[in-house]
This record gives sequence, structure tokens and C-alpha cells, in this order.
Amino acid sequence: PVDVHLLDGTYELFRHHFAVPSRVDADGIEIAAARGVVNTVFMMLEEGATHLAVATDHTVESFRNDLFDGYKTGDGIDPDLFGQFPIIEDALDAFGVRVLPMDEYEADDGLASGARVARSDPRVGRVFLCTPDKDLAQCVEGDRVVQLDRRRGELRDADGVREKFGVDPASIPDWLALTGDTADGFPGLPGWGAKSSAVVLTRYAHIEAIPFDPADWDITVRGAARLAATLEEQIEDAHLFRDLATLRDDAAVGTVDDWCWRGPTAGFDRWSERLGLGRLTERIATLAASRA
Repeated sequence: PVDVHLLDGTYELFRHHFAVPSRVDADGIEIAAARGVVNTVFMMLEEGATHLAVATDHTVESFRNDLFDGYKTGDGIDPDLFGQFPIIEDALDAFGVRVLPMDEYEADDGLASGARVARSDPRVGRVFLCTPDKDLAQCVEGDRVVQLDRRRGELRDADGVREKFGVDPASIPDWLALTGDTADGFPGLPGWGAKSSAVVLTRYAHIEAIPFDPADWDITVRGAARLAATLEEQIEDAHLFRDLATLRDDAAVGTVDDWCWRGPTAGFDRWSERLGLGRLTERIATLAASRA
């Protein structure tokens, strides 16, 4: 069987930007984070990844900004970081790695779409969603589609999702709708904390199944009357927030075969020089030769 690795390129770019020292190319353009992402991708290939795709936010804003004014935007992003978005896409493309640049959608939707394609391919053994983003927990399926936080070395299957969030993967969008997601810019419903939301959703699974009358609840939750009243009053917001939290899996991402790494393109030498990869270029060439 083939294992598939789907990497959150936007997360990796942010992570490296704040973790590694500044480095500029010959034109004075910041490249440290892009260089770090290329190194990360090479490490994954060297560790055995064969079919790999990297999802990126080609544009920071998405269709979700049209649904909710408070949704996250590119405001406040360091220009040195923002300028590396196109750099990493072009560098990885030259590296021979399949990039999934999202325009209308977000990188998370690209990962969800990749997971859909991979899990429907009978040749695929496991799908690794390489991101710590809690949104992707909704895509976890048994122990076949799993979430991998490479930085912390944590692997999370469906049981792991239940242990961490208290709900099944399929209820993650509902849980985020009730509790809110500050990273994405929507607040959730007042009073609905992580624990109370998990208890209620463990019983009812989805927002529309939760009775408005707390007398109809067959579970014990502190402040049930207040929570039920808030849900009834703000049910439209709850549905909107769930829509924001629900990942789309219909983006065009190609096939599993498209994600097979066969080595860098002829243009990679130029990127290697610009990013100052040095001896890494030789190691990449050696790895590519061993895969031929």
C-alpha cells in the first residue's frame, strides 16, 4: 500500500518565519521561512514519504470572508512573511513537489480535498494530514486518515480526536461553531465552553439535534437552561459558524499519482542557489536517484 502525506504549507511557512533567524537572498528579499519549508519537505522525503502534496494559501482571503465580516484576513501579516508565499510555491514546484495553491478556498480545504482523494484510492494505506490545526480533526477517519503534528511528534487517529476534543471527528465543525475559533475570527456562542460543548455533542452529535428545551436534554450539563436559551436565540449564528468551520473537500487537487515525488526539475538549481541550500542539493539529487 501507498502512504500519502499532505502538508500544510501555510502553517509551515508561519512556523519557520517565527522560529529561524532572518536570511535574505542576493536581492535583499527575506527567504528564511521558505528555505525552512524546503528543508522540512526534504526531511519528510528522506524519512520515507513517497506521495506528498503541499497545500498553500495562494491568497489569504477566501469565500469565507464573504460569509462573515469578522473572518480572518491578511491584515497584520509581516510583509517579509507575506512575500514568501509565492516563493515557497515556486520553489517547491521546482523541487518536483506537488503544490496545491488555494484561491477561493484555504489551505485547510486543500488538505481536506487531498484526504478525500486519497482515502477513495484503494492503493492507499494511510493518509497523514501534517498539521496541528484543529480544523483538520474533522477529516480524521479511524486509524487510516490521521493527523500528524510533526513538530510535537503527535499522531492523532479518531480515538485521539475524541480524547483531545471530547467529540467524534464528524462533530468537530459543530464543536468549533459552539466554542468559537479565535484563529479564524469567529466567536462561537456565549457560555458554550469546550467541555459543555463536548458533553452535549457527544450525546447529540450535531447542532440541529440539540433540543431547545433543556427539559428534553437527557444529559446533565451545568447551566443547561442558559446554554439552551443561547442556542435558540443564536441558532442562525451557530449554523453560520459551523459553515465557516466545515472544510470543503471538492477542490481540484489531482490524483495520488500526481503526488508521487520523482525528483527535482531542471529549474531547481536556480532555487537552490537563491535559497542557499548548499549540500542539501546534493542530498536531494542522491535521494532522487535512489527513487528512480
